[in-house]
Amino acid sequence: MFRGAGVVILRLSDEIEQYIKALLAESPNGQVEIRRNSLALQFRCVPSQINYVLATRFTLRHGFCVESRRGGGGFLRISRLPSGTREDLAREVFGFIGDAVSHQEAVALVERLKMEGLLSSREAVLVEAALSTGMVQRASSARNRMRAALLKAIVGAVLKR
Repeated sequence: MFRGAGVVILRLSDEIEQYIKALLAESPNGQVEIRRNSLALQFRCVPSQINYVLATRFTLRHGFCVESRRGGGGFLRISRLPSGTREDLAREVFGFIGDAVSHQEAVALVERLKMEGLLSSREAVLVEAALSTGMVQRASSARNRMRAALLKAIVGAVLKR
């Protein structure tokens, strides 16, 4: 962001972020579907700029879930995760975790739970250690399934407190 003569000039990333957040604010269900290429054309940028904004500003840590569908009918679905009841959060988190979850996704989720005040810093470190790649000595797909099961058990226990 640049300031000069009382005028604030936003960086392109900031503009894209604000645009998507405005769409989400107008959405009755807290989710929007957009096409990466259409958004890139609208902002006169390359699609990778859209990817950058999504990867850095619309993460689990920030309270969002981004689903990507590729191909001719491809789209991006961006959802604001609820900060309402624990049941809502559990439902959304379990849906995100699914049957398998990568280490990176699991760490982002743990960070979100910490930010929501559901995990202390110490608990977050312990959970991350339990979910680390080194703890599960299996093939990648089996490791991700086991990580998902562990994470669901941990989240379930945390949200019952």
